Amino acid sequence: GRSFAELASAVNGQLDAAQEERVAARRQQQEFQRDLASLSHDIRTPLMGAKGYLRLAQDVGAGFEGVAEAAGPHAEDAEAARLRRLAAAEARLDDMRALLDQLFAYAQANDPDLALDLRPVRVLPVLADVLVGQYPAFERQGWEPHVDFQDEALLADADPEALARIFENLVVNALRHGVSAPTIEQRGGTVTFANEVSDPAALDVERLFERFYRADVSRTSPGSGLGLAVAASLAEAMGMRLDARLEGATLRMGLELWGC
Repeated sequence: GRSFAELASAVNGQLDAAQEERVAARRQQQEFQRDLASLSHDIRTPLMGAKGYLRLAQDVGAGFEGVAEAAGPHAEDAEAARLRRLAAAEARLDDMRALLDQLFAYAQANDPDLALDLRPVRVLPVLADVLVGQYPAFERQGWEPHVDFQDEALLADADPEALARIFENLVVNALRHGVSAPTIEQRGGTVTFANEVSDPAALDVERLFERFYRADVSRTSPGSGLGLAVAASLAEAMGMRLDARLEGATLRMGLELWGC
């Protein structure tokens, strides 16, 4: 009868919904496993590099131990080589520490119990502090960022530290992957970061804010693939939105300050 048909339809709907949930959970598990594999690779690479340089430094030290006076200038060459290899090992360990710091920041940004101190914050001074902190990186590139704020007294309801972290990650991304000095402009309630990239065809703007996403498929360029994911998560936690689009060879990332 009609009642039993409706009951069967309702039961089938519940079964279909449960099946879709299982498929979605399975897909998320597979994505998580791929992310773990990528993270394992990114951690292991600098760690193995540091270990190799330390072994080379040990070999140099062992080869000239106890014969410094007899070796003369050769001992000085050996000591210089040992110091270079120790410095290289330290640089690899710094890379790994930066990766783990970003992983910790991502975990914090996605913590459901994250407590943010939202209050009216002047946006331009927060950005200025970030740019000053990145001055050595800009100097190495020979770049000078162009900042154009329509309203220099702009206020936004934000957590100051979280907003600074978003700006820092966007600036670091522009420095690391751009080929020109970034332009940072504010129009209305949106702050936009824009600069040219070397290979726009390699970018998938729909995935830029995914965890561990990197356009460099060889994963040889610096970075963890977490910086933009952290920025997007913090923006969402503050009721803001971060988006990206390509205009020719220019990547534009806009932060919409809903609380302004």
